[in-house]
Amino acid sequence: MARTTVVIATRNRADSLLHTLSRLSELAVPVIVVDNASTDDTVTRVRRDFPKATVFEAPANQGAVARNHGVLAALTPFVAFADDDSWWAPDAFERAEPIFDEHPGLGLIAARTLVGPSDRPDPITPLLRHSPLGDGVAGPSVLGFLACSAIVRRQAFVEAGGFSPVLFFRGEETLLSWDLAAAGWALCYVEDVVAHHHPATGRSPGGELVQRRNAVLSAWMRRPFDRALAASVKDPRAFRAALPRLRQALRQRRELPEHLEAQVRAIERPRRGA
Repeated sequence: MARTTVVIATRNRADSLLHTLSRLSELAVPVIVVDNASTDDTVTRVRRDFPKATVFEAPANQGAVARNHGVLAALTPFVAFADDDSWWAPDAFERAEPIFDEHPGLGLIAARTLVGPSDRPDPITPLLRHSPLGDGVAGPSVLGFLACSAIVRRQAFVEAGGFSPVLFFRGEETLLSWDLAAAGWALCYVEDVVAHHHPATGRSPGGELVQRRNAVLSAWMRRPFDRALAASVKDPRAFRAALPRLRQALRQRRELPEHLEAQVRAIERPRRGA
């Protein structure tokens, strides 16, 4: 029986999603598609062409939170995320599942992400591979990942609360990685587990600002006040974008343990040097 379920959140990307589902069908694993209120024919086409996939229709666009619904519906101990333009290597789960079994405290595997037809490494790959946090239980210890190339232990994800509705989408992985670590779960980069990502050439307008906004919101939700204030002062435009969500963020404020805050600072130092 399959032990890993693939969860995909999608919106108005029917053609790309169907290509992803055709690749995932080779893995013979359960697939859950959570449609974020698409206005195209996504749901109809998925149900027609991939009847084995489970489809949930969200009443509104919920961003990354749609993945939470997919995880809760999964019946397997592990959940692999995919975007509607990404899929997993044929042996990814065969490699990942024994690692989870061997390390019961492992909550998340960040896979190696290969981009486009040329399979070039995603820019995040060297950052994960050479993490300043050193070796973890199953590879370099990390406090970040790409959602389209992450496999989670379902129990850990649920205990950590999943993706935050405050952030909606873009950069939502950082906050979840902090929450997983704060709950005592290990996160590791594993080179031999591979995901493929074929993103569209054009990026949505304003996406970079949203990501910076979410970095500011995440700081106010989890980091000491001086660090959150510094992040806001450093990027005033992102702080202004964060203001409509700041009250909601502060209601969910839960400062990281000291040892984890020290790890976050250790990750930040090389970035400032670069």
